[in-house]
Amino acid sequence: MIIAGLQKTSLVDWPEKICSTIFIAGCNFRCGFCHNPELVLSDEIEKIESMSENDLITAIYERKRFIDGVCITGGEPLMSPGILPLIKKFKEKGFAVKLDTNGSVPTMLKKLIDEKLVDYVAMDIKSPKLRYAEVTCSDINTELIEQSIKILKDSNIDYEFRTTVVKGLLEIDDIVKISEWIKGSKAYYLQQFVSTEKTIDPAYQGRKSYTPDELNEMMDKVKGCFEKTGVRGI
Repeated sequence: MIIAGLQKTSLVDWPEKICSTIFIAGCNFRCGFCHNPELVLSDEIEKIESMSENDLITAIYERKRFIDGVCITGGEPLMSPGILPLIKKFKEKGFAVKLDTNGSVPTMLKKLIDEKLVDYVAMDIKSPKLRYAEVTCSDINTELIEQSIKILKDSNIDYEFRTTVVKGLLEIDDIVKISEWIKGSKAYYLQQFVSTEKTIDPAYQGRKSYTPDELNEMMDKVKGCFEKTGVRGI
């Protein structure tokens, strides 16, 4: 497991909580719009000097009075075989744990939920089911994504689904199809794509974003499918 970084204080990674965010390198998707290529591309991952687990846990424990919990993100953290024992260590020390995942490892997701090792899960829904390979630039079995959706919907933990809405890649019809796919979920959020100087596919650098009005219009079309909805990044 490669611990690529630690953001000691985050006010945005866990709704209504203050957390420390841990970045785990490695991902099985190659979404062109991804703004963390250093956590995804093999050549970039090789340059990372991984933080030790002991140093990580010590740094987090020193902040226990100031944070509500830890957020574990990536990359795709559930790909790392060491993720389960790491999360157990945090739970043993009394930390709440939020997990960010792309939903491609449902067996590990279920194990974490069954063993009460996660308190909140945010799962990315990249596109409608039939466009997953295209949008993720990966040969992904969407049955795995569907299993993770069902695991979360059937669980008793807090969770959300979220979609980064990239102009020119996803349109309002795609958001409607996604909503039909995950209808009845606790929460669904649309996230504004914001161009950066680093994306896996350079074609996304400098791309215009949907306006706040456009994103809110999309959400208005589908908000009746969910208990809670929102638009982020605007």
